[in-house]
Amino acid sequence: MHKLTNKFRKLLLSAVTIGTVGLLAGCGVSASGVESDNSGVTESQSEANGSGQNYAGSDSQKLQIVATIFPEYDWVKEILGEQADNVELTLLLGNGTDMHSFQPTMEDILKVSTCDIFIYVGGESDAWVADVLKGAGNPNRKVVNLMEVLGDQVKEEEIVEGMQDEDGHAHEDGHTHDDDLEYDEHVWLSLKNASLFCDTISSILADADPEHSKLYQQNADTYEERLAVLDQEYKTTVEQSQFKTVLFADRFPFRYLTDDYELTYYAAFTGCSAETDASFETITFLAGKLDELKLPVVFTIENSDQKIAKAVIENTKTKDQKILSLNSMQSVTKKEVEEGTTYLSIMENNLEILKEAL
Repeated sequence: MHKLTNKFRKLLLSAVTIGTVGLLAGCGVSASGVESDNSGVTESQSEANGSGQNYAGSDSQKLQIVATIFPEYDWVKEILGEQADNVELTLLLGNGTDMHSFQPTMEDILKVSTCDIFIYVGGESDAWVADVLKGAGNPNRKVVNLMEVLGDQVKEEEIVEGMQDEDGHAHEDGHTHDDDLEYDEHVWLSLKNASLFCDTISSILADADPEHSKLYQQNADTYEERLAVLDQEYKTTVEQSQFKTVLFADRFPFRYLTDDYELTYYAAFTGCSAETDASFETITFLAGKLDELKLPVVFTIENSDQKIAKAVIENTKTKDQKILSLNSMQSVTKKEVEEGTTYLSIMENNLEILKEAL
């Protein structure tokens, strides 16, 4: 790792303190496109974000890797394999904080500034990253921006029929205004995307640690085979299912997943919406869709209070729909990681829930 002297670290801390910017509340990237940066990644986490490590004074010679969210972190672990003990890998959002509301601490910013490899999503929720990368403490740092890796496969965030917009109105027809164009940053919820990201991560690791490049490629190949098997299981499940529609009385971050398997969806809000209260118009629309399509399940995402889902069910004719939750991996905690939670285990559990619902 590019080792910084204590004096330089203090200077960088001062500069970071002056230049710290708050995280934007929304998500998606602007229509102007996804910004690129040719720096890197490191690992560690402050007490405020769940690790309790004081990395500002670290002088570790291990390869330093920082991943902003859990899926990235878990992919890196899988590709590192037996080399994981020789790398300092940090999950930045490890205390259950949703990335849409995350605000980096000074320690977080310093860690990103001085790491060797930095992996982040690249949407508007990561708006804080650009300023941090400008103050690079490690000139050889490498950066992986997931949305840039996807390129033109990144999907526009859309407002479908019945979905509540920022003004509290339910849309009659699915559309997005061009001047409000944003991109959906929940790119990790596609198994196909995950495979592409793992290719990129293994290449970056090989560049940073050529001695173990063959190991990283082998581990990536093995892991991608598991992703492909699970992808086929999702496809088969949907093809054999009675229903081809999912209804979320909640935010909807699963566009990449539903598009992969040609599922139709209805939802109260977009995936990045800050709304928590649905209008009566939205609730009655969703209830009407449940009646019309005879759907047996209302979906929420993890950590939902289910208030909207219960209100929707109360407005149906039968009032007997079941509430199930899919995990979008936006608030996985360090404790869950320590207990063995993985990207694959969550996606496998999501599949079992879909089987029950469809």
